[in-house]
Amino acid sequence: MALYCAISNEVPEIPVVSPASGAVFEKRVIEKYIIENGVDPINGKDLRVEDLIEIKTPPIVKPKPPSATSIPATLKSMQDEWDALMLHAFTQRQQLQTARQELSHALYQHDAACRVIARLTKEVTAAREALATLKPQAGIVAPQPTHQAEAGAAGGGAAPVGMSGEVVARLQERATALTQERKRRGRTVPEGLLAPDQLRAFLTLASHPGLHSASVPGILALDINPSDHSKLLTGGNDRNATVFNKDTEQVVAILKGHSKKVTRVIYHPDEDTVITASPDHTIRVWNVPTSQTTVILRSHEGPVTGLSLHPTGDYVLSTSTDQHWAFSDIRTGTLLTKVSDFSGVSLTTAQFHPDGLIFGTGTENSQVKIWDLKEQSNVANFPGHVGPVTSISFSENGYYLATAAEDACVKLWDLRKLKNFKTIQLEEGYAIKELCFDQSGTYLAIAGTDVRVYLCRQWQELKVFNDHTASATGVRFGKNAQYIASTSMDRTLKLYGIE
Repeated sequence: MALYCAISNEVPEIPVVSPASGAVFEKRVIEKYIIENGVDPINGKDLRVEDLIEIKTPPIVKPKPPSATSIPATLKSMQDEWDALMLHAFTQRQQLQTARQELSHALYQHDAACRVIARLTKEVTAAREALATLKPQAGIVAPQPTHQAEAGAAGGGAAPVGMSGEVVARLQERATALTQERKRRGRTVPEGLLAPDQLRAFLTLASHPGLHSASVPGILALDINPSDHSKLLTGGNDRNATVFNKDTEQVVAILKGHSKKVTRVIYHPDEDTVITASPDHTIRVWNVPTSQTTVILRSHEGPVTGLSLHPTGDYVLSTSTDQHWAFSDIRTGTLLTKVSDFSGVSLTTAQFHPDGLIFGTGTENSQVKIWDLKEQSNVANFPGHVGPVTSISFSENGYYLATAAEDACVKLWDLRKLKNFKTIQLEEGYAIKELCFDQSGTYLAIAGTDVRVYLCRQWQELKVFNDHTASATGVRFGKNAQYIASTSMDRTLKLYGIE
């Protein structure tokens, strides 16, 4: 029977057995280990040299060593070195096993910690949103259903009553006054308008993530109060519209009533009134101080896709996937006229010309159409885009129209010559969500993959803002381009300006 040392894996000259583990060892090797460590090398239990039990075995006949290496001192040195090597290797194997166990335990703890951190981060985000919403807010009144809103809904759902001679006369009178005012101004640059070099120096001044719910992230629409540029209006994926004061950094009103997301918003230029549109087929007119709906317009049988306020401030233009555009009275909720596009495709956006007698619409099949409001007829078409038209914007001078579609380019049209005179080609895959001229027609802003500002006439790129972490959905200029605001699917409203 051959016995092998549990440490050196060799046949022992003097085999001994450990009563602690039952393992067999070479006597001289295990004695050295016990003297150094005092424990059994197999199970780590206490062990003394006196406890070792010798095993009687037949003597081992070793081959005669070669005569060339028979010096006793050399052999003893080599034997001692080998014993030390075996002890070291055994200790290293034990340490490796222990290190593996500790590493496994540490990795498990790290994974558990990461899960806890992720949960706490989510709770902190929800708490911040609740805190921003529950701040002391000037003028917030909880919205209550009113009979006035229901009456407006009934009126808006009626058949078109037609545009009376009185309405047409008001439209013409307002257009004449605006045209004369624009001619008096000529090409004079408004006093206080920021110069291009100053706009190039714009930085991000503020970012507000708490205006809309974090559970359904995304701000889809933006507008600024033309008479009080400190107030901004946003529409969100959470079915709410929010009025926010950028100077006090407080929410002024939260407008709840739509059953689906709010995709279009307008701040009335002369009153504390806002207008919102939604895929729930409705347009709502709100009183900001009371946060109440005053009129509901049900002018369409499909999601509302475009919204534009007439310069008189009394009428609103809307488009829908039902292939119609509608012209409604926001005071009474009356649908004045509703006209089919006759092309058999959905309308995607709408915008009034600054004079209010003509307006533009975009279609699902890449067409930009110009309509005469009084005649209710299509007077011009601008083809050239690829994909659904996403945004159109008239310049304040009344001559230029900027359009965008899902083809990563902005086309500029001359309304006098009815032709495309400039195309701004952006990077492939750039998704344009909105276009906006400033109030003087000096600058053009693009919201999409990022936010860009161009100098009109030269059509030179002045500034690119990459602060949003998701696609930008809205952009507006403050008074005299003193600041720029943008919204995004990342749930933030960002403000840019000079520090």
